[in-house]
Amino acid sequence: MPTHFFNTTSARELLAEVASLKGSDIVKWVEVPQYDAVLVYAVPDSNIEAMPELFHVLQALPQCRDYNKIVASHKEGYLYLAIAQGGSLLLANVFEAPDFTTAEYYIFLALKQLQLNPEVSTICLRSLVGPEEEMSLYRYFKSVEQI
Repeated sequence: MPTHFFNTTSARELLAEVASLKGSDIVKWVEVPQYDAVLVYAVPDSNIEAMPELFHVLQALPQCRDYNKIVASHKEGYLYLAIAQGGSLLLANVFEAPDFTTAEYYIFLALKQLQLNPEVSTICLRSLVGPEEEMSLYRYFKSVEQI
């Protein structure tokens, strides 16, 4: 969320508006200063110190050389997706995607909503994909890069 909308005292309520939280979930946040944003997330246990995968996806955005920056990671049944244009973050979200076809669906849906053309864009992947999945992405994107 944009930094100017974030308030530490209402972090739980803000996250609950867009995600299902359990009463025992601990809400945490981390600043993403390069995009003037805050990543708000929940963990089931206060002892969990690891950053969520979406944080790593956001940190990888500058590694994309194109103006349209698309970074995706498909792990453990979820798609972690961040999209930026230049220095403006357009989307950072997690989607339930049990298979790669579903992950592709969400990628293309997000691009359509943002009116970005995959044919002139490079997608950067943080997770390993098989040759079939990579070829499937090559059908739509200018380039597919592993970062």
